[in-house]
Amino acid sequence: FSLFEAMTVLENIALGLDRKTSQRELEAEILEVLEMYQLKLDPRRIVSTLSVGERQRIEIVRALLLNPKLLIMDEPTSVLTPQEVEQLFETLRKLAANGCAILYISHKLHEIVALCDAATILRGGKVVATCDPRAETSRSMAEMMIGASLKTISKVEGRGFGGMKFEVQGLSQPKRGDFGIALNNITFSVRSGEIFGVAGVAGNGQNELLEALDGERPSADAGTVLLEGSPIGTLGPSARRARGVCSVPEERNGHAAVGEFSLTDNAILTARNRLQMVSGGLINGTKAEGFAERVIADFGVKAQGAGSTAGSLSGGNLQKFIMGREILQVPDVLLVCQPTWGVDAGAAAVIHQAIVDLANKGCAIVIISQDLDELLGLCDTISVINLGK
Repeated sequence: FSLFEAMTVLENIALGLDRKTSQRELEAEILEVLEMYQLKLDPRRIVSTLSVGERQRIEIVRALLLNPKLLIMDEPTSVLTPQEVEQLFETLRKLAANGCAILYISHKLHEIVALCDAATILRGGKVVATCDPRAETSRSMAEMMIGASLKTISKVEGRGFGGMKFEVQGLSQPKRGDFGIALNNITFSVRSGEIFGVAGVAGNGQNELLEALDGERPSADAGTVLLEGSPIGTLGPSARRARGVCSVPEERNGHAAVGEFSLTDNAILTARNRLQMVSGGLINGTKAEGFAERVIADFGVKAQGAGSTAGSLSGGNLQKFIMGREILQVPDVLLVCQPTWGVDAGAAAVIHQAIVDLANKGCAIVIISQDLDELLGLCDTISVINLGK
């Protein structure tokens, strides 16, 4: 996003406007737009305290305030709920009816079908097809995009689960800073081979929950998080990884990966101990590079090899690399936030199948996602988080 994290929502929106206006007038305009489109956002919040979904809303509101003649939107709904998507679509239909031209770029093909009058399909930087999306299906357009038949996720119906693998018991944490979300008595359990989903609107404690589960924010009580009955709630991320807990946070750049590091170095950051990349304090570069190359090959990451920096990859390709890096470690527990955010339909199918295959090997998987279709298609059990509960 084109946002200054140390500034407020209001200040960021003001920077995107060419006209002079008072702070009071602009805040009134923003609140009017938010109410009209039923989007939740506090104009006085500091951007660094917002979730990815809330930051997305700033960009959308900023564009709508400009009364544009041409509106170009690139993946505007990637972290919005279905209800918010439909509200946005109503807005876009009104804009189009009033003469605004809209160029809508998305890999969510059901949205193209629902919204667009015409569609152009790109692959490898070239136009490969044009069509009337209302005469196509999401699947047929996806196959045009990837140039091959779309694989259906192979999931064994009615499969059994093993013993209790990962348990959370009465997990509570105070909110961090003025705008964080407190976690309140969260309890759930995941069996070996089970895929457990957490649904919710952005900004309801999803990031705080992941940080509590993967050890970034340890609990005061070790018994709040159990791995195969052993309390790990007070352990940090490295200690939990050593026990077999791998995780993928929501924010790719700077949290899941270091943009200035090569893909090999980014692989070392999380896989060094589990895959024995370090011996006697020395890194085995050949082993690390081989693992990074394997991730690139298995997950179809478009990169110039393992020496490419993470920052040189597109968002979708970096997401594929990060997911592959964690999945190929074959963890006992995998914690994932937004597993297919920003990737195309073909890549999403590969990631989904890899998650299912990992579960079939006995891994307990927790998926935190705002994509309800994704959760309904993958998960054996679904819970909902709202305001940290």
